[in-house]
Amino acid sequence: MAEVKVYSLPSCVQCESTKRMLKSIDVEFEEVDMSQDPVALEMVKALGYTSAPVVISGDSHWSGFRMDQIKALKTA
Repeated sequence: MAEVKVYSLPSCVQCESTKRMLKSIDVEFEEVDMSQDPVALEMVKALGYTSAPVVISGDSHWSGFRMDQIKALKTA
């Protein structure tokens, strides 16, 4: 399984929902707080994203709470 990174922001409801769902289906992930990591924030912006969370797994990435994408990580 590819490494999963969740780029999040404090007080972000969709970020919390994404992390909670990943935990509930036993998908390990690394959380990166973009408010504390300006390099990560610039990298996410360079991918074209303007809202959190941004989830990156291997070659795939998306923004927001995407239940379909999260569930697909369990089978990856």
